[in-house]
Order: sequence, then C-alpha cells, then structure tokens
Amino acid sequence: MKVMFPGSFDPIHLGHVDIVRQAASLFGEVSVVVMHNPEKPVGMFTVSERVELVKAATRDINGVTVSSASGLAINAAKNLNASFIVKSVRNAADFDVEVQMADTNRAVGSVETVLLIARPEFSFISSKYVRDIASNGGEVSALVPSVVVDAITKIKK
Repeated sequence: MKVMFPGSFDPIHLGHVDIVRQAASLFGEVSVVVMHNPEKPVGMFTVSERVELVKAATRDINGVTVSSASGLAINAAKNLNASFIVKSVRNAADFDVEVQMADTNRAVGSVETVLLIARPEFSFISSKYVRDIASNGGEVSALVPSVVVDAITKIKK
C-alpha cells in the first residue's frame, strides 16, 4: 500500500526520517513529497536541494520514493495514487493542527490521513529550530542526518 508523507522538509531532520521509517514499516511504500508552503518564509534550501537531501537521508529505507509537488497535498496524493496521507505529531499543538488539516482534506478531497507519533527522542526537533540554530553558528548534528550537516556547512562557506 502506498502512502504519501508531504512536508516542506527545510531541512529534513531526524524526526522526519523516523516517521518515514515508521510509515515504510507499516505500509511498505512511502512517497515523500517536498512541497512549498506559501505560509512559511523561504527557508534554507531550494525545493530541488531539499528533494536531493531527502533522497540521501532516506536512501537506506526500502520502499521510499522522493519527489516534489506544488499546490494542495490532496491533489499530490491523488496524482500518486496514495491510499493515505501520513503526517507526524510531536505534541498537542501538532495534534490540533493536523486533525483540522486531516478533517479538511477528507471533506474536500476524500483523502484520509494517518497520524504517526514521533519517537520521544525526536519529539522536540523542528526544521525552524534547525534553521535558526544553523544560521546563528550553532551545532545541529544531533538533529539532522549527516548529509544535511554537510549541506549546511557548504552554505556557511
């Protein structure tokens, strides 16, 4: 069964990779879709750079494909013939947002959402915090895959 895990992934972090692993073990086939969220400011990496970083960070997980899409996640899910959208939940605030989004996607696109809970060791990681720490010279290697550390180091030079 194919599921879609959409997000901005700017950058992909260890919590995202954990959710991809969980989804792959549950469903077998995961399409990770890098999307642009117009409500979020332009981040650290371009969409094509994010696609490459996600591919590198998930290359050891069987059944994973990576692509990009614009527009609505429900349309991307339908185009991929995904059975479900997978989203991650770190805390109560995430839960409230994701339930509202899941209900909306069901109402307007007839696509169901499966919420996966982040493992405790990853529950605090946020791409926003990774960007903030990295842009201020902080160390992010405990938060992101090594390919992201390498990419951030190249940006700083």
